Amino acid sequence: MKIFLAAAKIGFMILLAQGLAAEAAEVKLIAGVAMSAVMGELGPQFERTTGHKLVIWYGNAGTIRRRMEAGEAFDLFVAGGTDGYIKRGKIDADTRTEIVRVGIGVGVRAGAPKPDISSAEAFKRALLNAKSVTYNPEGAQAIHLPGLFERLGIAEQMKAKTKPYRKGLAAVADGEAELGFALTNELLSFFSSVELVGPLPPELQRYFVFIAGVGTAAEQPEAAKALIRFLRSPAAVAVIKAKGLEPATP
Repeated sequence: MKIFLAAAKIGFMILLAQGLAAEAAEVKLIAGVAMSAVMGELGPQFERTTGHKLVIWYGNAGTIRRRMEAGEAFDLFVAGGTDGYIKRGKIDADTRTEIVRVGIGVGVRAGAPKPDISSAEAFKRALLNAKSVTYNPEGAQAIHLPGLFERLGIAEQMKAKTKPYRKGLAAVADGEAELGFALTNELLSFFSSVELVGPLPPELQRYFVFIAGVGTAAEQPEAAKALIRFLRSPAAVAVIKAKGLEPATP
């Protein structure tokens, strides 16, 4: 009897293992660069918890757009611009879920004086006093800044000193630009040679919301939905905050 029970138990374990292996999936994720630090920590946790494998490609707004237009295969999308891809039929509207939001910050080369940007007027003075400023022309901040300069009435003055570099904050680290604009989490996480001065003043700030959505042609839709749930869990929220982003409002 004991031998029979042991054999039955072993058989059940084998069947269970086979079932888990069958359910494990390779999830293809397209994500905004701002999610890289978060997924660097949460991705392995998700894989250990579920047995799924993540294949992640990160990009800024411009590179993501080109990949999507080229027909990139994906299961889950977590970035800005999700609503546009829903309208084009690339993302399932029923799976639309806000994950994080992040604002724009200002950075200087490590050790350099930090200007006062605590108010709209102080921020305007800092821009006019700066010899040069930069931002990635394909980054999210490039959507907001030209209009902001117009709003402050300094668009003409800024044209001569604005140097859009694709390498973004690296231009500040290399001394090619005095002030750099980037998402605040990038300033906190990615460049030890660049220091965060602070976020834009509240009245001038623009938040970019990263929204998750499952691809309409996803090969692993259920695993993708499981990742969305994981990114909204309390454990994920703690990591999101630690990486300089804000969890989106449920």
